[in-house]
Amino acid sequence: MTVDTKDPVLLANVSRRRFMLGLAGGSALVLAARWDWAHANAEEEQKYGAAGMPGGWTDDPNVFIQIDADGTVTLVNHRSEMGQGIRTSVAMVMADELGANWDQVKVQQAVGDHSRYGNQNTDGSRSMRHWYGPLRRAAAAARQMLEQSAANQWQVPVEEVKTGVHEVVHEPSGRTLGFGELAEAARGLEVPDRTSMKLKSDGDLRFLGKETGIINGELKSAFPKAIDGEDIVSGKAVFGADVDVGDRLYAVIARPPVYGATLKNFDDAAALKVPGVKKVMSIEGTGQPAAFKPLGGVAVVATNTWAAIKGREALSIDWDNGPAEDNSAYTSGSYREALEKRSQSPGKVIREEGDLAKAMESAAQKVSATYYMPHMAQAPMEPPNATVLIEKDRAEVWAPVQNPEATRNTVAERLGFDPANVIVNVTLLGGGFGRKSKPDFAIEAASIAQTFEGQPVTLQWTREDDLQHSYFHTVSVDHLEAGLDENGKTIGWLHRSLSPSISSLFAPDPEHKVDFELGMGLNTTPFNIPALQLENPPASAHVRIGWFRAVYNLPHAWAIQSFAHELSVAAGRDHRDYLLELLGEDRKIPNPSVGDTWNYGEDPDIYTINTGRMRGAIERATNEAGWGKELPKGRGMGLAFHHSFVSYTAVVFDVEVDDAGELIIHRADIAFDCGPQANPERIRSQMEGACVMGIGIALQNEISFQDGVAQQSNFDRYLLPRMTEAPREVRVHLVDNPDVPMGGVGEPGLPPVAPALVNAIYAATGKRIRSLPVGDQLKA
Repeated sequence: MTVDTKDPVLLANVSRRRFMLGLAGGSALVLAARWDWAHANAEEEQKYGAAGMPGGWTDDPNVFIQIDADGTVTLVNHRSEMGQGIRTSVAMVMADELGANWDQVKVQQAVGDHSRYGNQNTDGSRSMRHWYGPLRRAAAAARQMLEQSAANQWQVPVEEVKTGVHEVVHEPSGRTLGFGELAEAARGLEVPDRTSMKLKSDGDLRFLGKETGIINGELKSAFPKAIDGEDIVSGKAVFGADVDVGDRLYAVIARPPVYGATLKNFDDAAALKVPGVKKVMSIEGTGQPAAFKPLGGVAVVATNTWAAIKGREALSIDWDNGPAEDNSAYTSGSYREALEKRSQSPGKVIREEGDLAKAMESAAQKVSATYYMPHMAQAPMEPPNATVLIEKDRAEVWAPVQNPEATRNTVAERLGFDPANVIVNVTLLGGGFGRKSKPDFAIEAASIAQTFEGQPVTLQWTREDDLQHSYFHTVSVDHLEAGLDENGKTIGWLHRSLSPSISSLFAPDPEHKVDFELGMGLNTTPFNIPALQLENPPASAHVRIGWFRAVYNLPHAWAIQSFAHELSVAAGRDHRDYLLELLGEDRKIPNPSVGDTWNYGEDPDIYTINTGRMRGAIERATNEAGWGKELPKGRGMGLAFHHSFVSYTAVVFDVEVDDAGELIIHRADIAFDCGPQANPERIRSQMEGACVMGIGIALQNEISFQDGVAQQSNFDRYLLPRMTEAPREVRVHLVDNPDVPMGGVGEPGLPPVAPALVNAIYAATGKRIRSLPVGDQLKA
């Protein structure tokens, strides 16, 4: 794997600055790595996406490596662990480059602290792609400092020493010194400069890029084991709901059923009679736009969660819709009809190439279709929760948050505290998917805890709370039209995409997608079509719209990849061949040339839209799946691909639909190209998880609204895939592409899943589905 040695990363020996870590070890060697964004200005922040998400990321985090006198190597992890395996992956990168014995490696979770760690928000599939290189260089610097320390002690040239596994060896004499024996002396050395930095060759790496686990039926190495794996399977791991800080109170909140409504009055007499209930209190709401702040409502505080829930059930509350009156009329069916009607009229043009009107006028055949994707909730298996202890002007928070720094700042703001007096301890997350990037639940817990100074308070959201008061994935209507010539070739393409914007959380509703939303697969449409026009008609928001895994890539991929399949059918062509024709010759498309100013926050000169890599993923997935083979009646294959988070994914499903309309997914083949692969086992796991989650999106997931109220409240109506809906076999095919910049992994597997599955259903049945979820449409 190649590592760019010219990116703006600074390394420093901070061994004597113990306040940086708060770790024990006066004789420890401590190195820090930091992105150098000192040169960034407002124009660059906009260019590279810092304005794409609130808070930006121009000041990325420090990471720390500490080597103690006993040989223990500790990495301070600045990202949240929510099942993606980042705590293991970052430790692997550090340990492999350093030469550490895996059994002597520890990971310490960083608290929320911008001054030490910069931006800690775990989102955007960027933890590894941003920190693979810096971690390797920091570890390489530590290794070279240990080697220099050993050479000094032996009084030999440093060229004669080499790092083995957790020791430094003098090759001519065979003498050895362990890491711990060298740490204190290494503290006094300067960090190697960039020109003398020596990274290990691929052949010297023990972990990185190596396959582990069972791969397509073949057992590979089982080393190294996951940092948290044993604790998780044995029940020892501490998630947010597992925090135990002694004698504490428990709380739940009754929140406004309609977004933006406020509390008029409440009667707590019956609630206070429930055994265990201690107090009923109002929680200040924010109204709209809500940003990351609470919706408001009435909190019930009790000696246990059950008592708090029963007390909430006994409340009598009057809500005032006030300025939210428009939201109280929000009904999914009528809103969908309004969007579909609007999609038939021109919208804001975001990309225009060629003469579309002329192309459509000359077309031998015209095809049009409208696609719908509903609201969805992230529904992490662990609902939001937070524990807060307040003592005078200090607060300590324990919570499963993706964005600890935002949690710290917003809690401090609500309490009126100096952020320096707020400690945010990040627990393991039982899933996140973007929901836990928003710290509203921690602010709620802090608001309650302020009334009970000196006693911890745990706020628990129930599943019903989570599904009905989420930051919902946007609803979307996409209308597409195309003109085909006499040979079936697409010569004109029109795409109108309508979705409420996430930016409606932070400012007056723009009713149009903003740059980072457009850049998620819409204005980056890679097809080589003579006339192409992309439009964005207005769509207003009536609920909190938030990040959901893969974000706007989901509706864009759903519509584009479904429509491309419809065009292949209209042309009488094989779908794979037609997709490759739409892509045209291999080329690199600069993102600015198609109006994408965001590009996932990456340098457009380094990361381009690469149709050759798209072609490679498509060909790999279809070849592995046996594309084109004869299948029995009622069985078919479907294909889709997508480029997102600067990685490339293609998915092929082999499905069967029986006479009763029951769907059987025989196999999924997923080809994935993220460039260099740090931890292939975790990459495979992310693709497998995306496959199952995407099946849920295609078949079952929907949050609908009636008069502003979410109609789904638990998993009896917001359905998740069961074992019977999952593929009988999932095969992940990692594309070996080590000489390009590293891409994201956590999210790009998801967007092509739903269209590939629906395309397979068409191949099996001839039934065209344009509205998600599929639900009972197969039986209609």
